[in-house]
Amino acid sequence: MQRPTPPFTLRCATEADMEGVQRIYGDHVTHGLASFEESPPDLEEMLARFRNLKHHSFPYIVAEQTGEIRGYAYAGPYRTRSAYRFTIENSVYVDRACAGRGIGRALLTRLIEDSEKGPWRQMIAIIGNSGNTASTALHQNLGFRMVGTLREVGFKHGQWIDTVLMQRELKRDCGASSS
Repeated sequence: MQRPTPPFTLRCATEADMEGVQRIYGDHVTHGLASFEESPPDLEEMLARFRNLKHHSFPYIVAEQTGEIRGYAYAGPYRTRSAYRFTIENSVYVDRACAGRGIGRALLTRLIEDSEKGPWRQMIAIIGNSGNTASTALHQNLGFRMVGTLREVGFKHGQWIDTVLMQRELKRDCGASSS
């Protein structure tokens, strides 16, 4: 029987959280297939990535529990070409010791809510590893639809890995004009 999960708090991330974020992400990079990075970035790199996202006003959320970062989620640019400026990509990572306790769902729900306040119209999920059914189900339960699978586009831990593409409309009117 699983023990009850102590309450966790969702809040905007700060630079001080990046050590916990780096720990979680490093574990996923080293042992998982969700990220196609093969070497975990160091703390300085994670800080640089965080600062870049915050400089461009993208939402970045952490889940804190008993003083520890247990998960995080952020939105960033989907692609760098200017016509994609109203489309964002999400990333959600949870401490593997805390998986299945609702932290990922809470993070993604909050990220969607925060993103709907911005200028964006579409949110894309690029899920590494088509076998990641938990992430696929999470996104589907929060309104994402499956739009495709790219077969064997990554090679990590001695195996070929698919990428699943999912999409969710944030809002119909994002203030874009044809001029």
